[in-house]
Amino acid sequence: MGIFSKLSLALAAAALVGPAAARKPPISRPELQWGPKTPGHPFPHSPKRCRTCFVPSASGSSSGGEGNDDAPAILQAFKECNKGGSVVLDGNYTIASPLDLTFLEAVDVVITGTITFSADVDYWVEHSFKYTFQNSSTFWRFGGKDVNIYGGGLGVIDGNGQPWYDEFAKNPTLLRPILLVLDGLEGGSVTGLKMRNSPNWFNLITNSKDILVSDMDIKVRSTNANPAKNGDGWDTLTSDSVVIQNSHVDNSDDCVSFKPNSTNIVVQGMQCNGSHGISVGSLGQYPAEYDIVENVYVYNISMSNASDGARIKVWPGSDTPFQPGLSGGGGAGYVRNVTYEMFRNQNNDWAIEINQCYGQSNQTICNMYPSNMTISDVLFLDMSGTTSAKYDPKVGTLVCSSPEKCVNIAAHNITVTNPSGRTPQWICTNMDEALLDINCVSK
Repeated sequence: MGIFSKLSLALAAAALVGPAAARKPPISRPELQWGPKTPGHPFPHSPKRCRTCFVPSASGSSSGGEGNDDAPAILQAFKECNKGGSVVLDGNYTIASPLDLTFLEAVDVVITGTITFSADVDYWVEHSFKYTFQNSSTFWRFGGKDVNIYGGGLGVIDGNGQPWYDEFAKNPTLLRPILLVLDGLEGGSVTGLKMRNSPNWFNLITNSKDILVSDMDIKVRSTNANPAKNGDGWDTLTSDSVVIQNSHVDNSDDCVSFKPNSTNIVVQGMQCNGSHGISVGSLGQYPAEYDIVENVYVYNISMSNASDGARIKVWPGSDTPFQPGLSGGGGAGYVRNVTYEMFRNQNNDWAIEINQCYGQSNQTICNMYPSNMTISDVLFLDMSGTTSAKYDPKVGTLVCSSPEKCVNIAAHNITVTNPSGRTPQWICTNMDEALLDINCVSK
């Protein structure tokens, strides 16, 4: 091989694995905008990036492979292109070891290829990043300041969930990883990605603020009789000023869920199918904690084939063994200033559910140990569509522990119907019915 050929190969390799001004990312960062509802203040400006790191797959091409681990190369690229660069993942990659990317600053993550996590369940149970809240864990996590993750509708993050669904069917206490965690991120975005088959929740946004999520496509599907479980689209936890919008979610649990200490959250323009609704909670799970959810606006939602449409769920005032690996109750706190507006229902069991005894089916215990959580200043506005036949003629349930625990909860312009065409009925307990423009009945 001549000297010029060797030089050409060296230059090509350098462009692939390190900062390369000559090569640009395959797509540009999208214009990040939200609307029509806003979080109330502008998010920090994100400057253009000045250098690029392309990450090769472990096989040396774009083919990837289950026996490989691309995590070390990905980590190296972030170290090289941190503080002003773009990391490009445009091939097929396998992540087989945990990636802690919480040190980032002013970096773009361009995913136009496919990222898949290895199927070694036993390894990930031991080596994933752990969180105390509901025994959560994750394969990898992003944090720092000014991080934009985008895929232009091309990039795929695949949780390789089937082995987890199969094992969870045998072991319901299995610690299953979340597909993507933003942990301690101040200013950033996740846009234009396809997410497939997470072992557990798809996304957790925790300890973060000023985050925009937009134009996401989430789907989960089991290939056998072992169902995918707990596949929440997004959960927010101890986070402020988050916008989640214009996305499609086809999953197995909450479309979006606001966990403890979620404040100033906007969810809008969502299409959700097969979920458990857009939910406040669950809250009050841990007796030593004081949970709040405040200033939440849910707008322009299409919800189909779900257990619930708009949902607020808090634990009772005593310990409750709900499911293997999930129990709680006795915690205190409040839910305040929550609006659900322009919500379309199609074949949902309940159009609205307020439940102050989450996880406890024994009503006697619920009455003995009412929730320590207060729910106030909640508005359900302009809700339409038809529920499923499951509870027909009932279409919603608003049940509180006591009148003092549910204050100023209103429902206006609610035109939800049931399949039978009978007069829609709503279960209302300890509610101020003067604020509810619905047909309240007892259980």
